[in-house]
Amino acid sequence: MTRDLFMEDPFVLGGKTYQSRLIVGTGKYKDFEETRRAIDASGAEIVTVAVRRVNITDPGKENLLDHVPPSTFTILPNTAGCYTAEEAIRTARLAREAGVGDLVKIEVIGDEKTLFPDVPATIEACRVLVEEGFVVLPYITDDPITCKKLEDVGCAAVMPLAAPIGSGLGIRNPYNLKIILEQSSVPVIVDAGVGCASDAARALELGCDAVLMNTAIAGADDPVAMARAMRLGVEAGRLSFRAGRIPRKLYATASSPIEGMLD
Repeated sequence: MTRDLFMEDPFVLGGKTYQSRLIVGTGKYKDFEETRRAIDASGAEIVTVAVRRVNITDPGKENLLDHVPPSTFTILPNTAGCYTAEEAIRTARLAREAGVGDLVKIEVIGDEKTLFPDVPATIEACRVLVEEGFVVLPYITDDPITCKKLEDVGCAAVMPLAAPIGSGLGIRNPYNLKIILEQSSVPVIVDAGVGCASDAARALELGCDAVLMNTAIAGADDPVAMARAMRLGVEAGRLSFRAGRIPRKLYATASSPIEGMLD
C-alpha cells in the first residue's frame, strides 16, 4: 500500500498506528531464519508469539526475539496452549515480565480436537487482564454477542475466527462477521482459518480491520512466497473495500452506454 494511502487510512491498534493490516505468527517454520524471511516478505509489523511454545524468556537458549527483535516489530505474545482462564492470565503476566509490553492475545481453548475457544473462560481472563492494564486482543468465536461482551469488558479489539485454527477453510460465516463489524467500535481482526490470499482479501473487503494468520504461510510449500501473496491480498482487499464495490444485480447492465449512438 502506498504511503499516501496509508496516511489516509491508518490501522490503529492499542493506541499505536501501523501501515500493515497483516499480523503473522511465528510457529511451524523449519527454523528462525525462515521465520524472519517470511515475516519480512509479509510486510507485517505485528508478530504474534506463543509464550508457552517459543523461548522469549531464557537468555541462555536460542531466543526468537534475537531474530524478530522488539525494536523492529511489535511483539504480540499469545496464550496458545492454555485451557483455563488462570493459565492464560499467568502466561500473559509472564510475557509482560519478559519485557515485551502490555499487548497480549488471549486464547483459552475449550476443546483439543476443534481448538475452539472456551467463551466464558476467555471473557473472564480478558476481564482480569484489562483490569491489570493489559491491552487485550481475544481470540473468539464469530458470535456477535460474545464479541460485544468482550468489547464491553474493555478489550482493545475482537478477533473472531474465520474457521477452525489451521484448517485453511477460509471465511465460513461472512454474515456473522458483518454483524460484528456493524456493532463494534473497536478493530475487528479475523483470526484463524485463512488458507490463501483470496481469503485474506475477502476479510478486508468485508470491512475487517486486519487479519492474523500463521499456518497459511508457514505450512505453504513456499512460505516466503505465500507471505508475499498474503501481503498483496490484504492490501487489495482493503483498497477494494475503500473503493466501494458495485451493487449486485440479477440482470446485465451494459458497460458502454448506447443512448444517442443511433440518433
